[in-house]
Amino acid sequence: MPRIPGISVVRSSIHGYGVVATRAFAPGDVIAEVDGILWRAEEGQDDRYSLWVDGDVYMDMVDQTRWINHSCKPNSEIEAELDGNGGAWARVVAIEPIADGEELTYDYAFPWQLAEPCACGAPTCRGFIVDADELGMLKRR
Repeated sequence: MPRIPGISVVRSSIHGYGVVATRAFAPGDVIAEVDGILWRAEEGQDDRYSLWVDGDVYMDMVDQTRWINHSCKPNSEIEAELDGNGGAWARVVAIEPIADGEELTYDYAFPWQLAEPCACGAPTCRGFIVDADELGMLKRR
């Protein structure tokens, strides 16, 4: 797997492996372009390292970005879109200043049916890896 400049995979205090910045990033900076393989929901793929792109289209992340951990107070976000030619693109973008050595995180925002317990440690942790708008539905379950 080729290295992506500006990031490094390390053991994480959040969960298993994680990704840290090896340089500073400002809000709006593209941290990494995601390399991945597209699949559709009906194919029944393992979605552990996949991003939802649009509709029933997902991207299985096949580079270092797959180890970016979830946080309820993330410092980056994923931008992803279908390209209109049967493909898609995705990238990791800083949403706040990120220092050299800081772990990168984004909000996985799982639907309530797929929610998992969260151990991100953020002061605003929802307790579950779930879309903030669906937390109420999860709690009613």
